[in-house]
Order: sequence, then structure tokens, then C-alpha cells
Amino acid sequence: MNPFFNEDHESIREMARDFAEKALAPIAADIDKNEHFPEEVVKQMADLGFLGLKIPEAYGGLGLDMRSYVCVMEEIAKKCATATLFISSANSLSTAPIVISGTEEQKQRYLPGVASGEEYIAFGLTEPNAGSDAASMTTRAVEDGDFYILNGRKCFITMAPISKYTIVYAKTNPEKGAKGISCFMVDMSLPGVSCGRHEEKMGQRGVPVSDVVLEDVRVPKECMIGEKDLGFINAMKTLSVGRIGVASMCLGMAAEAIELAVNHTKNRVQFGKPLCKHQAIAFMLADMETKLNAARGLVYNAAWLMDNKQPADKAASMAKYFAAEAAIDIINKSLQLHGGYGYSREYEIERLYRDVRVCSIYEGSSQVQQIVISGQMLK
Repeated sequence: MNPFFNEDHESIREMARDFAEKALAPIAADIDKNEHFPEEVVKQMADLGFLGLKIPEAYGGLGLDMRSYVCVMEEIAKKCATATLFISSANSLSTAPIVISGTEEQKQRYLPGVASGEEYIAFGLTEPNAGSDAASMTTRAVEDGDFYILNGRKCFITMAPISKYTIVYAKTNPEKGAKGISCFMVDMSLPGVSCGRHEEKMGQRGVPVSDVVLEDVRVPKECMIGEKDLGFINAMKTLSVGRIGVASMCLGMAAEAIELAVNHTKNRVQFGKPLCKHQAIAFMLADMETKLNAARGLVYNAAWLMDNKQPADKAASMAKYFAAEAAIDIINKSLQLHGGYGYSREYEIERLYRDVRVCSIYEGSSQVQQIVISGQMLK
């Protein structure tokens, strides 16, 4: 038994592994090819509780801990990275802002629909000129009676075209910089809200991504999440949860890549013996396995710290930074070991190679994680 996990964690891991192998593995290539994730599979994940893992029981979720979330994300990612986006959205970016700062009425209104898979909520922080430097956002929210009028543009917003709501961060006091940002729940059907063009992505193609455009959108004051001007703190707390989720996804993809590499090199004969019997190849596999297990230690530790109410921001950043970079390297090496076969879309490793690349970019690039880590060290 892993010291970070108990029997309950391993039980939900086994359930996720079984679902991934039976329901996701057979359709993963089609999801990537057709850029469409079946609604019935989302419903299956909701029925298993995967979309409500971290949502409190009072609002339709399971109320489980971060380590349960890590177990599910890791196993699902082995077979279909796209599927993890539905799980991570539901348990972190879509709901964490509400769980952290929302009113009781907001929790009752928004969380149950996410847990049941009936409603999607997008997370609108990134802008064309405010990616890593989120505090430089230009989206504005101007008070007008019982409303705020929002104007701006968010970009690369996962699930925006299929979402009922988008959580939008906007400046209510621009002169205060990061200390003047507030968080709003924006109904996507409101006048003035529109989506930009569909982004043609390199990987994780089964979930739509687009801009969210806000043109004089009147949002009721009761749709502000948390206190005025404290939205940036809310966003950063949310991203700590999200970073552990991305790191867990990286573990799953890297583990799958290693398994594929081991199987291929055992069965591929060159120079009169299996590839894995050549020392150079065996040592590559050893390096891959070592990096994966080092990443696991960081990810599991960060989840344990968060579950035990310990400071976890630096640990989450270290986990996300190392796991993403390690997974990219591991999957690159696995593709190399597949030779020409790895470059063919008929082989799973090619899809993994495309799916993993964004993991060192979204929810805080590797360079942003280095800023967070060093900032914690030097404060």
C-alpha cells in the first residue's frame, strides 16, 4: 500500500482504471479524430461520481479528498486525456471558486448541475495579452445600479462553446492592479456574450476551446463570487487545486507511455535480439521509470498536504512543474523507442505525444511555476 493512500483511495483508483480500460480506451482515438466527446460517456462519469469527487455532498457531490481526485485523474489519463478535462473542470476550475468564496445560495444554484454532468461551467481568466501575467488583464466590470457591466475578451477558454456559465475575472478597480480584480458568474445566454472561433488544437482535441467575448454584458450583482476586489486571491487558490490535477494527468500519460515502450521494445527484434536487450534502450527505460516515480512523489505529497490543511501552494507548483516536464520527456523518449511507428497516427503514443505538450503551458506555464517556487523560497 502506498503510504500516501488508504484502502478507500485504492478502491476508487481501481474503479477509475476499470472504467478507463472498458469505456475510454476503445473510443479514445475516435474522440481525437472527430474532436467530439460523447455526452453519454460524460453521463457515465457523472453517475460514477467522477464529476463530483471534490464537490461537497450537500451539493450533489461525493465530498472526497484531493488524493481521491489524483487517483481518478491518473487512471483516466492513461487511456484518454480529453476525459480528464471534464473531470478536472468539474472538480477544480468550474467549482473551486464557488466552493472557496461562494455564498450558500450560489453553491446550491451552481454546484449540483456540474456534479450531475447536466451543466458545464467554463473558467475565464486568460486574455490575449494576459496569460502568465494574469494580473494585467484588461476586462473591466463597471458598477451600474444593481448590475456590473462587463467588457473584455477571454481566450483559450476550455469548454466555453458548450458551457451554460463562465466564471469571469474582471477589474473592478483597475488602478489597484491584482488587488482590484473581482470574480463573476456570467450566464452565457446573456446579451453581449459570444464565443470566438473554434481553436484547432494540437492535442486534447475532444473538448472545444474558444474565446469568450463580453460586450456591455449586464451581470447582476448577486452573481459576484466572493468579495469585491478579492477575485485574484480566489483565482490563485483555485489554480493550486488545478495544478495538482494537471500533474496527476501527467502521471497517467507518462505511465501509459512507459508501458507502451516496454511492450514495444520487448517485441521488436533488431540486430538479432529484442530492443529492450540492448543496454542503451534498457537505460532509456530506466531513466523514464525513475522520472515517473520522482514525479509521483511530488504529486502525491502535494495532494497529502492539501488534504491535511498544510500550506501546499509551493508543493503544488513543484508537482505541476516537474510532472509536466517529466511527462513530456518520457513520452518523447517512448515515441523515439517506437521508431517510425511512433510517428504514425495508428499508434497510441502519437496521440499521447500531442496530448501531453500543453501540460507545461496551461494552468500556469513551467516558467510561472518557477516564479511561484522561487518566490516562496525567497520571501
